[in-house]
Amino acid sequence: MANIASQEKRIHRTERERLENRRYTSSLRTAHRRLRAAADANDGAAAEDAYKLLCSRIDRAVRSGALHRNAGSRKKARATKLRASL
Repeated sequence: MANIASQEKRIHRTERERLENRRYTSSLRTAHRRLRAAADANDGAAAEDAYKLLCSRIDRAVRSGALHRNAGSRKKARATKLRASL
């Protein structure tokens, strides 16, 4: 454990940030799972809704810094390819 007050604060702040980033990445995984399920079921309308939700969440994660912008672009490109395969 840290002996310096500023380091204690930094530890707490880092933990808060880690949990927030984890919420973003978890919601991304869930949205991608929904898109994959809709694509596997050949449900075009559900896939379109899931794609829009996924792109929105990716953009939000990139904007907050939880996800690197190149990783966000890669995820969106893969989602687009998955949606186009219907």
